[in-house]
Amino acid sequence: MADPKGFLKVTERELPARRPVPVRIMDWKEVYEPGDSAVLRRQAGRCMDCGIPFCHKGCPLGNLIPEWNDLMWRGEGRAAIERLHATNNFPEFTGRLCPAPCESACVLGINQPAVTIKQVEVSIIDEAFAHGWVEPEPPERLTGKTVAVVGSGPAGLAAAQQLTRAGHTVAVFERDDRIGGLLRYGIPDFKMEKKHLETRLRQMQNEGTRFRAGVEIGRDISWSDLRTRYDAVVVATGSTVARDLAIPGRDLAGVHFAMEYLVESNHAVAGDQVPNQISAEGKHLIVIGGGDTGADCIGTAHRQGALSVTNLAIGKQPPASRTGDQPWPTTPTLFEVSSAHEEGGERVFLASTIEFLGNDVGEVRALRVAETEYVDGRRVPKSGTEREIPADLVLIAMGFTGPERTELETQLGAQFTGRGNVERDTDYQTTAPGVFVAGDAGRGQSLIVWAIAEGRAAAAAVDTYLMGDTALPSPVRPTDVAIGLQPA
Repeated sequence: MADPKGFLKVTERELPARRPVPVRIMDWKEVYEPGDSAVLRRQAGRCMDCGIPFCHKGCPLGNLIPEWNDLMWRGEGRAAIERLHATNNFPEFTGRLCPAPCESACVLGINQPAVTIKQVEVSIIDEAFAHGWVEPEPPERLTGKTVAVVGSGPAGLAAAQQLTRAGHTVAVFERDDRIGGLLRYGIPDFKMEKKHLETRLRQMQNEGTRFRAGVEIGRDISWSDLRTRYDAVVVATGSTVARDLAIPGRDLAGVHFAMEYLVESNHAVAGDQVPNQISAEGKHLIVIGGGDTGADCIGTAHRQGALSVTNLAIGKQPPASRTGDQPWPTTPTLFEVSSAHEEGGERVFLASTIEFLGNDVGEVRALRVAETEYVDGRRVPKSGTEREIPADLVLIAMGFTGPERTELETQLGAQFTGRGNVERDTDYQTTAPGVFVAGDAGRGQSLIVWAIAEGRAAAAAVDTYLMGDTALPSPVRPTDVAIGLQPA
């Protein structure tokens, strides 16, 4: 274990400081200052010999958290990254983007602030990359089997890396012009600079994974042709159909889905030319939806120079600390202030949008909103509380309803669940033989850590299908797949 008395000597969480707001909104670099190694070791030393490490269960990957906390406290960074990579292909992603359900499950969190697990994790991988400890792991032999992975987000990349290392010849297909999926074009650089993605992709290429960007399966190559060409197919296309807000004025110019906005911004930050880019510069922006995607829009708008930013959430403001109905070690719903919220703007809860209002030329000029009230468990606008909020740009960030399904159904015969996800068995296999599904496409909108866990588990299932057995680990229980278990 780490320092036996660490949790008694150090009782507070210490995290790297965020760069000053006036400085960081002038660029797209990550918001945090470099961490202090002494602080990191001190925080890792707070990890307890708790008997039953509930953090293991809190993490869908089953990360060996106490082990690498102990190694970091001892200054054994190379051993720490080996233990971290044993369960997690991409800690540089989860260490920056995961909401850390492991910390909610930390035993120390019963009566003290939890161990800074996420910060220790990202520090381990950053140190490993800096020292050249992360090297390609090509297979010792090839099996002669081929696998196509469709989608290059975290689930697809995890499945591809595991299957490549098992000796299969793996090709990853991505319809965008660059590999990375949501990691590339959905996540702003101030949360994760793309250099981290590029570094990992180079490792995967050197291991033998083949990447095919700019190829849309279902159009450039049919799903049925792809299945004929490869011994197995993994569908990892994500949950990309945005939840819409079908109210009057939805067709006005200036009302967009959040992901349209973020994708164009990420292209521009990458140096691409984006004709008629959706930009918040000089505009009054309203973001509808209080989740992570909405926060990403807020941070992006600050950097583009928005005149004002208003974030509307239909529900109640969450509590600042655990309530009795969300006891340890569950993951509570709490009021969070992300770096984007810290940078400015107004957050409005219990706000129901009832109409987009336009000007004479068909552009959005305002939103009509009302206070939300709860009637028979439903959230509805409260009569008599209507008001207008000026807006030049509106972004709908209300989540996603499932994967795009037309070509999968017509060309492959894949079936879908009542929730709109690709139907699958406990071995991740869809109703089309030899076709597997991992991540949000099969699970529904979820966390990056679940996507990686499902990519690893699906890879083990594919390996078993191709070879009759597998040595690949499978972190997700079959019962979790069968019932579509939601994030912890």
